[in-house]
Amino acid sequence: MRIDVITIFPEYLTPLDVSLVGKARRRGLLDVRVHDLREWTHDRHRTVDDTPYGGGPGMVMKPEPWGEALDDVIGGHGAEHDVPRAEEPDGEPATAGPRPVLVVPTPSGTPFTQKVAAELAAEPWLVFTPARYEGIDRRVVDAYAQRMEVRELSVGDYVLAGGEAPVLVMVEAVARLLPGVLGNAESHRDDSFAEGSMTSLLEGPVYTKPLEWRGHEVPEVLLSGHHGRISRWRRDEALRRTALNRPELLRAVEPAATDRADRATLAELGWEPRPDGRFGPTDRDMEE
Repeated sequence: MRIDVITIFPEYLTPLDVSLVGKARRRGLLDVRVHDLREWTHDRHRTVDDTPYGGGPGMVMKPEPWGEALDDVIGGHGAEHDVPRAEEPDGEPATAGPRPVLVVPTPSGTPFTQKVAAELAAEPWLVFTPARYEGIDRRVVDAYAQRMEVRELSVGDYVLAGGEAPVLVMVEAVARLLPGVLGNAESHRDDSFAEGSMTSLLEGPVYTKPLEWRGHEVPEVLLSGHHGRISRWRRDEALRRTALNRPELLRAVEPAATDRADRATLAELGWEPRPDGRFGPTDRDMEE
């Protein structure tokens, strides 16, 4: 997979050289290229922003440097870019080469979830546009949406100083799903929100050596060697943690996807099938 990131703070992306992503890059599994947006400015101050039309606080990132940067990165201009153009000069789609997906981190985007990470991991090429200030002139997104898929994504209901931190989050979430990146190919299958787990449940607690630490011991079931009991315990703990921390995820569980043991555990937690067919807290718990 190829990933391009265009930013005014290239140094912010240095964590992409370490840990799993860094190893994937060194092994040739991931081709990450970070570009300085200011290289596509033409004034002595290397200006990338201006005041907003209509007034208001803050500054808006100018369309000209973004347009030039995206044209060069996506178009493959320059010896360092060896991916064919996504579009020919006459406006017709190129006959060969991958078409990138443009990923725009923004608090006004759709939620970035594990499902979205898996969708992006299936793409051959992603281009990220982390913005600063009040964001990028909207015409940039609208123009490139005519040439390629654009995903406007939010990593949470909060506002950051810029989009670089969300890029780090999304790149790591995507990269670890690529074949060969994780040492154990099965590692991500039991993750919180993993597809194929009864629903998007949170992962339960995990333990390692020593057996006893500061008076706390590892749960006995994990020492039993009984894989069925261990699997059941882990499932129950996932249900308990989800009920405590993310009850809205339990409300999305389809009763048909549960077994008798699941339903017994949910009943202990005060959850039962509701008239709409979904699980919800019992009336007594709602009153409390």
